[in-house]
Amino acid sequence: MNSIIRNIVPLGSLLVSVLALALAVWISPWWLILLLVTVPLLALSLYDYFQKDWTITRNYPGAARIRWLAYDLRPFLRAYIVEGDLEGKPYPYEARNLVHARARGQTDTHPFGTERDVEGAEYQWVNHSIAPAEHPDKSPRVTVGNDQCAKPYSASVLNISAMSFGALSANAVEALNLGAKQGGFYHDTGEGGFSPYHQSHGGDIVWELGSGYFGARDDEGNFDPELFAEQASRDQVKMTEIKLSQGAKPGHGGLLPAAKVTEEIAETRKVPAHQDCLSPRGHRAFSTPAQMMEFAAKMRDLSGGKPVGIKLCIGQPHEAFALVKAMQKTGIYPDFVVVDGAEGGTGAAPLELSDHVGMPLIDGLVLMRNALVGAGVKDKVRLAASGKVYSGYGLAQNLAIGADWCNAARAFMFSIGCIQAQRCHLGTCPTGVTTQDKSRQRGLVPEVQGPRAARFHAKTLEALADIVAAAGLEHPSELQPHHIVHRTAVREARTIDKIYPFLPANILNDDPGSTDYADWWEAADADSFKPRIDLDAKRTSLHHKAELKEA
Repeated sequence: MNSIIRNIVPLGSLLVSVLALALAVWISPWWLILLLVTVPLLALSLYDYFQKDWTITRNYPGAARIRWLAYDLRPFLRAYIVEGDLEGKPYPYEARNLVHARARGQTDTHPFGTERDVEGAEYQWVNHSIAPAEHPDKSPRVTVGNDQCAKPYSASVLNISAMSFGALSANAVEALNLGAKQGGFYHDTGEGGFSPYHQSHGGDIVWELGSGYFGARDDEGNFDPELFAEQASRDQVKMTEIKLSQGAKPGHGGLLPAAKVTEEIAETRKVPAHQDCLSPRGHRAFSTPAQMMEFAAKMRDLSGGKPVGIKLCIGQPHEAFALVKAMQKTGIYPDFVVVDGAEGGTGAAPLELSDHVGMPLIDGLVLMRNALVGAGVKDKVRLAASGKVYSGYGLAQNLAIGADWCNAARAFMFSIGCIQAQRCHLGTCPTGVTTQDKSRQRGLVPEVQGPRAARFHAKTLEALADIVAAAGLEHPSELQPHHIVHRTAVREARTIDKIYPFLPANILNDDPGSTDYADWWEAADADSFKPRIDLDAKRTSLHHKAELKEA
């Protein structure tokens, strides 16, 4: 009986096929139509029964494929039917709907009050003022460029984060650049090079160089100063950026398979077409923090004095402090540092790296802020934040912690049509955003989607202005940690400055031992990314001394 149940599909298909043939002979040939269903089903079941690769289909021929169908439909059923508005990951329906509404010019107001549990742990809010500001800045900007920079840049407080041509489609890159042009914000190229599609509408560009030096490399994969200068000196390029790591897969590098390295992508990246394109884990142009500062200065000079920055996901704390020690030692100050949170996204990353490697944005932002402020160099180096930013509140929180501006990637993808189908790594994106399939790209029309990116940007800055005004301020740069409150338990809520340490200026130079970062600061070395001291041994020694003192 059990065997019959397991083989119900082939047996049923065979029975119905025989019955259809009999009815066709004795009653009407129209009964043969049933064979269009039963014969393919019988053939599929026989294949399943005899194949050896899949255990469940071998034991349940035909029927087991219903399980595969359920797996294929599961993400869509959850996203559209099962999940609550606040439950989806990585972005809930509420977040996606907010971006889509703002991009399309639809209402973004919410009826009947918040749906969040305001008494639950993790709830956050902004402390407002009894005397709100009347005229907050609705298009706030930040000047980027210290006294070593000849061509400072005025950046919006919200910009398009790094996404490469190749990871994004040509139409998507065009749409984003058109949005940047119309909205007055910048478009980061990602490490895939400064493509013709980034140039198509003249939007402000931040050209990012990763470990592959794509677009500025010689035949051996080394940095090519002449190629870099040729591109970086263009008027459209406003700043350049050294990518050390990204939040979704820090320290991983990457490989674009030969099949995806088209002639067009090869020309943009300056690599051979139809061959694997490797992004190494680390850089060849420098191997120490001090050498990195010298490389940054070289990039700034080659670009004609434009601001140069560093982008990284914070990992081992002593390395962040090594960067500021290198600034102090060399006297070279990058114009900005972008901190990418571990919650940032990518087209494809090993699950373990996405889930468990790298510091989340708030933690990394606080640490980098403390490194710059504590070492007394924050007045020379701007700080930016990137990682799951999509709303005015997200901007306000990061700016209050210490960021001067924010970058967003997936939010801008939503604005040009992304629906979080999560097919980026398969090349089958249904909206044409993350695929090189021309037939899929045709659904994304840059002239339609570009203005939507600009509209999302403008409406989000309006929301930020409302928050800033409510706090009694005129410009988001006035936001401070005490403006943000975080509920840590049902009966306890604390301002951010009571949860995280915020160092006063120069404390790491004057009295590092009084800070929570004393060991990390001592371990930091301007001439090496390795720690100067054995941190575990030191902490064991201190613990032993404390025990002896108590005894």
